[in-house]
Amino acid sequence: MGSMPDDAAAGGAGVSEGTVVAEGTGVQQHARMGARTKARKRAADLLFEAGQRHLDPMNLLRDRLVEPHTEARIPQYAADIVEGVSAHRARIDELVETHSHGWTLNRMPSVDRALLTVGAWEILYNDDVADTTAIDEAVTLAARLSTDGSPAFVNALLQRIVDVKPMLVD
Repeated sequence: MGSMPDDAAAGGAGVSEGTVVAEGTGVQQHARMGARTKARKRAADLLFEAGQRHLDPMNLLRDRLVEPHTEARIPQYAADIVEGVSAHRARIDELVETHSHGWTLNRMPSVDRALLTVGAWEILYNDDVADTTAIDEAVTLAARLSTDGSPAFVNALLQRIVDVKPMLVD
């Protein structure tokens, strides 16, 4: 409870996170996610949970660092993302809503909103990640975690942010 739906929820009981069921086969295959991909998902999980529970993401992050709810520790990059999103939340939300063409933040699926904030933070504030990588990662997670239309929506919106990035003054 309190985290985004993942492959375990989609695949049924007994399927662990990171395991996918090959389409049409019923055979489980381990999806090898890189460390940064796992960190992005963990950051999105925290942002999603904070949004659903109306909590401050930084307070939730601090709580999880002190008392984790899973055996796996929170990766440093996930903490960096949550801290970065929190520091620039107003600007990220403004850009996402401005360039979503008719979608308010409240109308967007919560999973998409979390993934968009992670992707937008990487595009705007993390020079160590190529813009194309930030988009690809967000789209891949949207395909795994959200609705059928979410990957295209996330792709288009983050691409719009990349397109206007040179004109932005922060």
